[in-house]
Amino acid sequence: MQETTLRTPQLAAWLAGTDIGLLELRTPQGTLRLGRQGDEIIELPDEEAEPELLAIRAPSLGVFLHSHPLATTPLVRTGRRVEAGQTIGLLKIGPLLLPVTAPQAGIVDSIHAADGLAVGYGAQLFDLHPL
Repeated sequence: MQETTLRTPQLAAWLAGTDIGLLELRTPQGTLRLGRQGDEIIELPDEEAEPELLAIRAPSLGVFLHSHPLATTPLVRTGRRVEAGQTIGLLKIGPLLLPVTAPQAGIVDSIHAADGLAVGYGAQLFDLHPL
């Protein structure tokens, strides 16, 4: 990145002569971002990357349940924080209830399977924003 930093004035001068609004140069040592602010070319701070969603998939085939059959409250709702190992859904396989657990702490972004839906092995059930 040091070599890129030494060339920043050259890159800024080149960028000023174009109609390009943003230049982002990525190297193994880091990222350099140059952008326009009025007539000036300035160095922009690095954008923090949005963490990728973690897909939680069915560990088996079965009927997906949002709550225990004897309860009315869902185990989890969209936007709720969950801890690693927390049960967030159930798969009913005959008389057996198999827990679907959060692999790590996070915020539930979306629930893909409807309550009572028959799902196959590997079906996507939830999206989780890892913390």
